[in-house]
Amino acid sequence: MSELSEPFEIALPSLLKHVRVLEQSGLISSEKIGRVRTCKIEPHALHATEAWIQQHISAWEQRLDRMEAHIESMKREDKDYEQPIKET
Repeated sequence: MSELSEPFEIALPSLLKHVRVLEQSGLISSEKIGRVRTCKIEPHALHATEAWIQQHISAWEQRLDRMEAHIESMKREDKDYEQPIKET
């Protein structure tokens, strides 16, 4: 684990907490042999996570597209009401 924490500015106990959360979520697994603990990414869990994220991205993109269309229609309506008065 100390090798895993080297590239990060994080204390080993904090890293271990993060690793435990990732293990509990099924995103990684670890195995301890002697004094060495080896972590392994679980691809199937990452694929499921990616699918969930993609669903939410799609939903939010649709919402934002509808909001943008609504704002654009409001701008067009404002322009229709802001027609200058012609002086004779």
